[in-house]
Amino acid sequence: MYAGTATASVAAAALMGAGTLLMPGTGTPVTDTPAARRPAPQLAPVRHATDATARGPRVFAHRGASAYAPENTLAAVDRADALGFDWVENDVQLTKDGVLVVIHDTDLKRTTNAEEVFPDRAPWAVKDFTAAEISRLDAGSWFGAKYTGTRVPTLHQYLKRITRNRQNLLLEIKSPEIYPGIERATLQVLNQEGWLDRSHVRDRLVIQSFGADSVRTVHALRPDVITGFLGTPAVAELPSYAAFTDQINPSYTTLSGDYVAAVHALKGPHDKKLQVNTWTVNDATHALQVNGMGVDGIISNTPDVVRAATRPGS
Repeated sequence: MYAGTATASVAAAALMGAGTLLMPGTGTPVTDTPAARRPAPQLAPVRHATDATARGPRVFAHRGASAYAPENTLAAVDRADALGFDWVENDVQLTKDGVLVVIHDTDLKRTTNAEEVFPDRAPWAVKDFTAAEISRLDAGSWFGAKYTGTRVPTLHQYLKRITRNRQNLLLEIKSPEIYPGIERATLQVLNQEGWLDRSHVRDRLVIQSFGADSVRTVHALRPDVITGFLGTPAVAELPSYAAFTDQINPSYTTLSGDYVAAVHALKGPHDKKLQVNTWTVNDATHALQVNGMGVDGIISNTPDVVRAATRPGS
C-alpha cells in the first residue's frame, strides 16, 4: 500500500545519512542489547492475510488487540495475530537509561504495579525508571488474572515478536517533547532489528506522532520512511504538513467527508496522495460512518468488530 519511496538520489542520501546516524560507534547507541553481540535478525516475509486486502479500509490493531489483552504487550500483539491482523500500532518511550520501551502512558501507574513495587517513586514517570526496574513490573494483572506476570516489552523485544508473527507496524513516538533524541534512538533500534531495509520501509512501517516537530525530524533523518501526523490540522495548514508527512491521522470525532477529501487532494513527500487513518473506532456504527467518509485506515481496540462492519463476508 505504501509503495512510494524517495527518489534515487534522496534515498541514497538518506541511506548514507542513516549509515552515519545508525552505525555502531557513532555517538551512544540506545539499545537494551549491545549491537555488537546481537545476531543479525532473521526477517520473515510479509504475509498476505485477510487484513491486507483492498476490499475496505486497512484496520490497525490499536496497542495490539487491546480490547482482548493488556495493551502494548506481546500478548496483545499475539492476540491481534490470532485474529488475523497484519498491522499493529504501538507507543514508544525512553527509560532513564535510554532504552526504548513500549508503553502508552507517560507514567507507569495505570498499566503496571509500579506503585506497589516502588512505593516511594511518585509520580512513577517512565523517564524516571531504568529498563531493568521497569522489567520487574507486572503489566498484565490490571487487565485480568490470566495475564499476571506480563511485562512491559522493550522495542527490541516487540520488533522481534512482530517479525516472528510477520506483522507490520504503525509506531507512535510518544510525548517527544519530554524525550530529546527519541527519534534518532527509535531509528537506531529499527535499524538494528532490520526494519529499515527497503521492503520494510516500503510496505511494513509507518512512524507517527502528535508532535509535528518529531515527525519532521524523522523525515529529515530518514526521508524514505513513511510518516504520519496524529491530529486534525486546519485545511489551510495541510499543504505545509504535506512537506514532511504522508498521512494525516485524526480522531474520528473530528472527521468529516469534506476533510478527508481535502487531505486526499494533496500529495505527500513521496509524491503519493496523502492518506487518512482515523482513531480510535471500536464499534460498528462509527466504523461504517468513517468508512463512508473515505478513510484509508481505521485504528481500533476491537479490530475484528471494525473489520466485520466494513468488510461484510470477509
